Amino acid sequence: MKRRPGPDDPAKPKRSAYDKALGLLARREHSRKELKTKLRQGGYEGEETVDALDRLGAQHYQDDDRFAEVLLRSRIGQGYGPMRLRVELKSHGLADARIRELMDEAEVDWDASAAAQLRRRYGGAGTSDPAERNRRAQFLLRRGFAAATVRRVTHADVDEAADDIS
Repeated sequence: MKRRPGPDDPAKPKRSAYDKALGLLARREHSRKELKTKLRQGGYEGEETVDALDRLGAQHYQDDDRFAEVLLRSRIGQGYGPMRLRVELKSHGLADARIRELMDEAEVDWDASAAAQLRRRYGGAGTSDPAERNRRAQFLLRRGFAAATVRRVTHADVDEAADDIS
């Protein structure tokens, strides 16, 4: 019985950084920074990685703007707030100015989104219990909604310091 060659088999030639990155992009969009990290973890060296990423960019297989738009739409659909989205986009290496543009272009009603998340999590009934209002407010803050939005939706006292995420 023959064994199938594994990824560490010396008889199997190592794929190029370009081929590896193209395979990753075939599954889903990736940011340039994310691909660079994955290629380095896969043992690909600096210049080969940079050349592969430049080639993928030139061929429009990898595009940080397209990646950001897809990620933003996905996370908004999952019910995350603007602060969480900014932090996530920043972690993928996008510039602050581009993040602001994308957030403005998204034209999301954050109050409605926060209210929808509360309905999904806690049902449609409101509460007059201050402890329960605070619990609901903390839920929205963890999802990345601004303190002002949380205050409007839950009527809870929320500290503005929660908005100081850069």
